[in-house]
Amino acid sequence: MEKRLSFAGNSPFLQNLDAGSPLVKHKIFLLSPANLKGVRGQRMLNSNIRSELGDRLRAKGASLAELFSHTSSLYFRGKLAYARFFSRPPSGFEGLYVITSSRGLLTPDTVVDISTANDLASGAEIDLEDDRYRTPLRRDIKDLQKGLPEECQVVLLGSVATEKYVTPLKEVFGRRLLFPAAFLGRGDMSRGALLLRCVRANRELAYSPAEMKGRKGRRRS
Repeated sequence: MEKRLSFAGNSPFLQNLDAGSPLVKHKIFLLSPANLKGVRGQRMLNSNIRSELGDRLRAKGASLAELFSHTSSLYFRGKLAYARFFSRPPSGFEGLYVITSSRGLLTPDTVVDISTANDLASGAEIDLEDDRYRTPLRRDIKDLQKGLPEECQVVLLGSVATEKYVTPLKEVFGRRLLFPAAFLGRGDMSRGALLLRCVRANRELAYSPAEMKGRKGRRRS
């Protein structure tokens, strides 16, 4: 597996700004992962079940985006399309990074082999008490925070109803961590469809601080 994270610069405290504000020069997205323990993921990883993606995964590897889009379908595809469309990364950074269960932050074009895919699947039930998840994630987000310029927003595309993403991210990013307010009260399929509609309409959602009180949600991914 080839892992590529590129950071540069210095990062003072950022006060949150509206998405449409002309003062928002840069924006990056953090995407929650797909669960490789589901039926589609397990079929892909099963060597006794032949598929184009599974065969390619074993032969030469496939991108993380392909794996998660295949297993999560609408929700991850929506997050991926939205982040690619609306990100405005500063120089030296990617526009989006994917949170993983055991490899910290990875870019969506990271090439994953069958061994890495099985490792990601084994840790798919993300637990804040699990060092396999917490340690590499904290390492990567701390490196990311150190390099981000002041005017860059950080937007989580994932559930804020569970602490498994919000807690480690808030510990590092604090009030600069945002999420789409329209995610509240929606399930995964509804979120994915909403994000794809926003891309087609070139309409970016409004964001709220992830530390806001009374967060609600129905899903955990």
